[in-house]
Amino acid sequence: MGKLVNEFNEYRTRMNDRVMETANTNIKRFFALDTTSYAEGALNLKTKEMLGLVASMVLRCDDCIKYHLGKCHEAGVTSEELNEVFMIANLVGGSIVIPHYRRAVEYWDELSASDKTIQ
Repeated sequence: MGKLVNEFNEYRTRMNDRVMETANTNIKRFFALDTTSYAEGALNLKTKEMLGLVASMVLRCDDCIKYHLGKCHEAGVTSEELNEVFMIANLVGGSIVIPHYRRAVEYWDELSASDKTIQ
C-alpha cells in the first residue's frame, strides 16, 4: 500500500488500541455496534460500505471516508461504482463535499495502485 493508506491504517490501529485501554463499557459497546452493523445481513457488505462512505462524505469526516474507502476496496467496489457513490454524496451534501471528494479520489487512487502492483 501507499504512504497515505499505511499512515492512516497504522494510526487508526494504534489509537483504537489506546482508546480500548481505558474505554468504559459503553464505549466498547459502541465500537462493537459499529463493527456488527457492517456485517452481512439483509444488505450485503459491499452495499453497507458504500452507504457508510456516502454518509461519511456528507458528514465530512475524512477519517471515516478513508476507512470506508478501504473497506469498499476490500469488498470489490469498482471505480465505476465508486464514482456513482461520489455522485450521490455530492448531490446530497452539496458543494461543501467537493474538498472531501478530492481527497477521497487521491486515497482511492493509492488503494487502486496496489492492485496494479499485485498483477
